[in-house]
Amino acid sequence: MLIACDIGNTTVAVGVFNGRKLVRDWHIRSDRDKTCDEYGVILLNLLRMAGIETASVKSAIISSVVPPLTPIFQTLCRSMFGGRPLVVGPGLRTGMPILYDAPAEVGADRISAAVAAYEKYGGPCIVVDFGTATTFDAVSAKGEYLGGAIAPGILISAEALYLKTAKLPRIEIRKPAGIIGKTTVGSMQSGLYFGYVGLTQTIIAELRKELGEKAKVVATGGFGEQIAAEVPAIEAYEPNLVLEGLRIISERQKDRAAER
Repeated sequence: MLIACDIGNTTVAVGVFNGRKLVRDWHIRSDRDKTCDEYGVILLNLLRMAGIETASVKSAIISSVVPPLTPIFQTLCRSMFGGRPLVVGPGLRTGMPILYDAPAEVGADRISAAVAAYEKYGGPCIVVDFGTATTFDAVSAKGEYLGGAIAPGILISAEALYLKTAKLPRIEIRKPAGIIGKTTVGSMQSGLYFGYVGLTQTIIAELRKELGEKAKVVATGGFGEQIAAEVPAIEAYEPNLVLEGLRIISERQKDRAAER
C-alpha cells in the first residue's frame, strides 16, 4: 500500500492506496505547532480505526506548501512505515514538464493535481483548486504545465471582511436565497458566493482564449463541488485530485527504477 500526504495551509489530506484504488482518506487540521509524535498519534489512530496495519504500507509520498511541516511528515513516514518518503519538488521527476519561469516556485499540490487531471482527462486542461487559495492551472495538449492564476480563497476573503471591518460578522459560506441580500449576513454571502462564481467563470474564459475553447476544466478543493455546480464550464469535480496525482507520481518513480 501507498500513503499519500498533501500538506496544505488549512488541512493535511492523507490517502491510503491499494494499487490504483483509494482505500481511505482523511483530512487533518494543519498545525505548525504540532510535533511529529502528535501527528503520529492522530495518523496511527485513523489507520487503526480503518483496519489498516502500518506494516501493510510499503511506501509514502508527500506534497507540501507548508515548509515547516515537510520535515515533520518525512520523519513521521520514516518512523511509521520505514524507508524514505518521496517529496514532490525540485529533483523529483513527475513526468510533466514545468514551463514556469521559476519551476521551483510552483506549489507541489498544483503540480500533483495537474498530473492527475492530464492523466485522466488529457489536454489541454484547466485545474481549478478551491483551497486556502483559489488556484487555476493550465496544462497544454502535450501535457506541459504552463502556469496559471492565484486568487485569495473564499474563506480568506470572508475572514478578511470580518477582521478588517468594525461591524461585519464572521459568516458561514453558503449559497444565499437570492443575489439581493436582505441582511448583512445575506449580503456578505451573496457577494462572496456569486463573486467567486463570477471570478471562476471569468478566469476560465480567459485561460481558454489562450489554451483553446476545448480545454477541459476540472475542479477540486473544499468548495469545488459547490462552486462547480454554478459554473457550466467546469466539466468534472474530483475531490481527491491531488492525492491521485501523488499516486501517479509515485508509480512513475517505480517504473523508472524498474527500467534501470
